[in-house]
Amino acid sequence: MPQRFDVVVFDWDGTLADSTGPIATCMQAACRDLGLPIPTIAQAKHVIGLGLDDALGQLVPGFPPDQYSRLVDAYRRNYFARPVPHPLYEGIDALLAHLEGEGFTLAVATGKSRPGLERSLVETGLQGRFSALRTADLTAPKPEPHMLYELADELGVKPARMLMIGDTSYDLDMAQRAGSASLGVTYGAHPITELQRWPALALIDSPQALLHWFQTN
Repeated sequence: MPQRFDVVVFDWDGTLADSTGPIATCMQAACRDLGLPIPTIAQAKHVIGLGLDDALGQLVPGFPPDQYSRLVDAYRRNYFARPVPHPLYEGIDALLAHLEGEGFTLAVATGKSRPGLERSLVETGLQGRFSALRTADLTAPKPEPHMLYELADELGVKPARMLMIGDTSYDLDMAQRAGSASLGVTYGAHPITELQRWPALALIDSPQALLHWFQTN
């Protein structure tokens, strides 16, 4: 039987990279730097996956719009000053190698900026492993479907032939809007109770289990 999908699209933070905790800490630091109320780690993690403007706007909804760039700049200063790279989750290398061996095209759709993603690709040694990339600073951010539409156009496939894998409701919502299937991973930013609201093919609790899903489906 021919495989159902041609392209596997990954979210980055909380799906490939173990980075949600440090990102949440940077959001807290940005608020602290500007004397704003500091969100909890859980609150900060919940907005990971959105574009940066949308994420920080949800965390500090009363912040004056004409001062908003200060908050974004404070977050970026903290993020790019981090001393330790955000590692891949254990098992991601084996997963990507398996998918490449099976002939899938790999892509990334992330709420990160393009400079942030490029840095992460270099840090993790994954530059050149993905055929196409979409970031929230260059197109409409999640949960809008534009990232997946643009990836489909670039890679010459229909959205229905793409499988989106992500750790947040924004990923699964985006896939549903685009007409793509999805898999949710429960080891990232959003709890399983939130992911269960969306019609993912499965909710999976580790990269190793994700590899097993592809080996058996």
